[in-house]
Amino acid sequence: MKREDLTEKLLDIKREKGWSWKHICDKIGGYSEVLITGAILGQMKLTKPQAANAGELFGLSKAEVAMLNETPMRGMTMPPTDPLIYRFYELVMVNGPAWKALIEEEYGDGIMSAIDFDMVMERLPNPKGDRVKITMSGKFLPYKYYGASGNVPEYGFKEE
Repeated sequence: MKREDLTEKLLDIKREKGWSWKHICDKIGGYSEVLITGAILGQMKLTKPQAANAGELFGLSKAEVAMLNETPMRGMTMPPTDPLIYRFYELVMVNGPAWKALIEEEYGDGIMSAIDFDMVMERLPNPKGDRVKITMSGKFLPYKYYGASGNVPEYGFKEE
């Protein structure tokens, strides 16, 4: 079985049982809803105890449970074609240069980690239509300048 096949099996069971993502995440436990949902969709891995919880919930074989604990091949074809996912892509294409400039001005030469990373999604009621609030928090990782010597900084921290 390929990981994509397991994803389809899990989604079929979710549909058949009428489960919400919240229900699945509550039963598996231990991570944010974003991470657990991502794991069910094949983009993240679960810990062994979480994979065991998922196995019990979905009635999976030992091999399928083990697959949920393996590091997946992450990502998708670019640009994305799904309209909602494309809007995130569009946000990065349009706002990415400004985010980059502002982060570098504040922190120095480096990146925001997508590995040491947290994300929370909230629904904000609004009379003109509810709003989606996404808060992302990633560790700042300065670039390392290899071979730095003398008074040249080794890392890309903000220079004063």
